[in-house]
Amino acid sequence: MRGKAALVVGLVAGYVLGARAGRERYEQIKAQAERVWDQPVVQGQVEKVKAFGVSALSSVPGVVWKGAKSVTGAVSQSGTVSERAQRAGRAAKASAAEVVDAVEDSVDEAKSSEKGADATKSSSTPSES
Repeated sequence: MRGKAALVVGLVAGYVLGARAGRERYEQIKAQAERVWDQPVVQGQVEKVKAFGVSALSSVPGVVWKGAKSVTGAVSQSGTVSERAQRAGRAAKASAAEVVDAVEDSVDEAKSSEKGADATKSSSTPSES
C-alpha cells in the first residue's frame, strides 16, 4: 500500500512541476532531445541497430515457413484424426526447436560480429601515451 501511495505522490508532484514549467520548458526539452537525436554519432548507432535487426534475424522467416509446411504436410497425410493430430504435434515441436536454434544462431552470430567490429575498432584506434 505504501508503494502505491508513493507512486501517486510522485505522479502528482511530476504533474504539478510539469504544469508549472509549462509549454516553454517542454519546447526546450523537446528541442534538446531533437538535437541529440540528430547528431551523427547517435544516428550512426541507430543505423547499426537497424542493420543488426535485419541481418540477425534474416534466416528466421525461412525456418518458420519450412515448419509451417512440415505441420501442414503432417496433417494432410492419411490416417485418423488422432494420428494426424499427433503427427502435427510432433512436427510443430520439431519446427519450434528449429526456430529456436535459428534465433539463437542469429544472436550468436551477431554477438560475434559485434565483438569482431569492436576489436577492429580498438586495434585501429591509436593509443594515447
